[in-house]
Amino acid sequence: MTVPAELKYSKDHEWVSVVSPKEVRIGITDFAQRQLGDVVFVEQPKKGDRFDSSRSFATVESVKAVSEIYMPVDGTIVAVNELLADEPELINTDPYGDGWIVQVAPSRMKDLDQLLSAAQYEKLLGSEED
Repeated sequence: MTVPAELKYSKDHEWVSVVSPKEVRIGITDFAQRQLGDVVFVEQPKKGDRFDSSRSFATVESVKAVSEIYMPVDGTIVAVNELLADEPELINTDPYGDGWIVQVAPSRMKDLDQLLSAAQYEKLLGSEED
């Protein structure tokens, strides 16, 4: 299972990557996509939508289940990954690359400090596997 060191993580299995001083990209982790199985549809928010942290902002449908995806920080959607409309399986094949879900302008970039480091996330995964 892959846990890139440069990313931040939520306890709900979302990852966050800083793409500019004012924007982050968000997706679900390798662990999350493995739990879901083959992704067949992604319902995404609209550009300009605003979400508080811990609120559902997207839905990922797999052959096994439908799962809510939660916003790790307060912010406004500045872009959605339009590739997922035709290729939702990118979440399975490239969860940290082309499988990203949204790009967000966080209300406060310092809120990223509240997220888990890769080491903390790996520890969380270890406790969930017990």
